[in-house]
Amino acid sequence: MTGSRIRARGWGWRHASRSAPAVAGLDLDVEPGERVLLLGPSGAGKSTLLAALAGVLGGEDEGDETGELSVDGVHPSVRRGVHGRGTAGLVLQDPQANTIMSRVGDDVAFGCENLAVPRDEIWRRVGAALDAVGLDVQLDRSTAALSGGQRQRLALAGVIAMRPGLILLDEPTANLDPAGVAEVRDAVARVTAETGATLVVVEHRVETWLPVVDRVIVLEPGGGAAADGLPELMLDAHRDELAAHGVWVPGLPVGVPRGRRSPGDALLVADAVRSGRAGAPVHAAVDLEIRAGEALVVTGPNGAGKSTLALTLAGLLPPVAGAVRATPALRGDVAAEAPIRWRPKQLATRIGTVFQQPEHQFVAARVGDEVAAGLRALRLPPAEIEARVGGLLAALRLDALADANPFTLSGGEQRRLSVATVLAPAPRVMVLDEPTFGQDRRTWQELVRLIASLVDDRGCAVVAVTHDADVERVLGDRMLRLGTQAADEAAA
Repeated sequence: MTGSRIRARGWGWRHASRSAPAVAGLDLDVEPGERVLLLGPSGAGKSTLLAALAGVLGGEDEGDETGELSVDGVHPSVRRGVHGRGTAGLVLQDPQANTIMSRVGDDVAFGCENLAVPRDEIWRRVGAALDAVGLDVQLDRSTAALSGGQRQRLALAGVIAMRPGLILLDEPTANLDPAGVAEVRDAVARVTAETGATLVVVEHRVETWLPVVDRVIVLEPGGGAAADGLPELMLDAHRDELAAHGVWVPGLPVGVPRGRRSPGDALLVADAVRSGRAGAPVHAAVDLEIRAGEALVVTGPNGAGKSTLALTLAGLLPPVAGAVRATPALRGDVAAEAPIRWRPKQLATRIGTVFQQPEHQFVAARVGDEVAAGLRALRLPPAEIEARVGGLLAALRLDALADANPFTLSGGEQRRLSVATVLAPAPRVMVLDEPTFGQDRRTWQELVRLIASLVDDRGCAVVAVTHDADVERVLGDRMLRLGTQAADEAAA
């Protein structure tokens, strides 16, 4: 099998709710079997281009297309071939958006079935694909029971099983633990080497994919390709330019100054807490205090229960065992100690939560209204609402998108918007699940600087679930590592 050929001439796309195009004037040729790393700042149209190449951008009612784009000589929206030839496999940014079926084996088999691959061959491919991405679970395991990182591996397994001519990966390692990052990258390298498939991968962290790719393309926001060339030459000749575009250039340090303070009062206390769903715990008992003026970073392998613990600490899931209680310093005039018993308005002003999938917390049709929604529910004066919304949008580089639909934003922009919605009501405790997902180097620094200032200057408490080693280094006043086998290990 040979890889697919990509051709673009003056191609562009404008989302229906946006005045400016996501991509415009793109001229591009990718030869069969090439392996391309697609870079650019958050919001530069990288995900839009991948969706277009996969043929899933939508019709005329969802946006305006200009110029020409083809895969193997035809527009990507035209269905081509069977048995995998000429098809494209896409792994989306959102792990849940990749999941189709309720059982792991069926989900991996879904693409093959649609390509009319013989049944016996399908199940040989399913087993091999799951082994390739390191997802060691039963075929009848519920996909709903998988963590975000496990779902990302599942999505990649589904693409590998299809054996497409074009593999499109949108930040495929963003929700993976460090071991999983290397495992998935190596699996992609093996598959492309064995099949000759063309690869286009979007990833802000350049260093991960340098051993795999043979070409780097940098997109200009609202434009075409700003730079294009061999990885080594690009990184040497355009180092400063790439950094200015928000690219995580290897070897360039990233830092956020901290004015660390002594921890203040305990705001939340977890006593022998085991969190889980449907009564089944997913980690060993945890004892900890969440203190004012301090950031706790929670790490651990995929499936260790980090997100589930975060939702339990935030008062959105009841603990399976033990108790989470708020101290008088946090709950004020609220009688109930357990946040799970608080009313939504009581929770919003005391504990704010950023979900792993940002779009799960969007409720408005405009970015500005999304940030204002919680403030209006609190019945704050219009002038104060306007001031808070404007300040947050400017601080997070979203002010130019105030009128855009949140669901048309890039993954990195959606993440910053979800953080803004939580910060707006000014809670004293913030629980952030992968807060830096999808950020370029520049927006990462601005976002982490804002979070650090809330801890150091305002005395807020932060619980950050992350696989990002730089977040651990900058924000980690204390660390909690969850494990899947041995007892969980907490280190000061």
